[in-house]
Amino acid sequence: MPNDSRPRRLPRLRNLLALATDNWPARGYLALVAAALGFFLYAAYIAQDAGFAGIWPLMATVPLGFLALLVPSPEWDSPLAWLTPLIFSAGFALSGLVNASVIGLLARLVRPGQPRPVD
Repeated sequence: MPNDSRPRRLPRLRNLLALATDNWPARGYLALVAAALGFFLYAAYIAQDAGFAGIWPLMATVPLGFLALLVPSPEWDSPLAWLTPLIFSAGFALSGLVNASVIGLLARLVRPGQPRPVD
């Protein structure tokens, strides 16, 4: 009997990632989320004026992206104020991954079956 020391949750995570990356609609959606997050992080850290840049990842990850707004924000004069864009980005990335998995699952469901040979 082989000794399997891997945790049991690993195949579930692998299946979730496979749903999010094994078809073109889900990959395109992930690219859209990555572009929105990249623009937000550029505006927050490099341009130093995020303004309304946070609306793009929020709109790209609707409906789960609204959960990132529930994270309490530290005060602006707090030493942890720089962490807020990273927390929001992590929330948007996770919600984008879940949304991409749903898109991948729907793409699998509407994909035509295997072609049958003609007799």
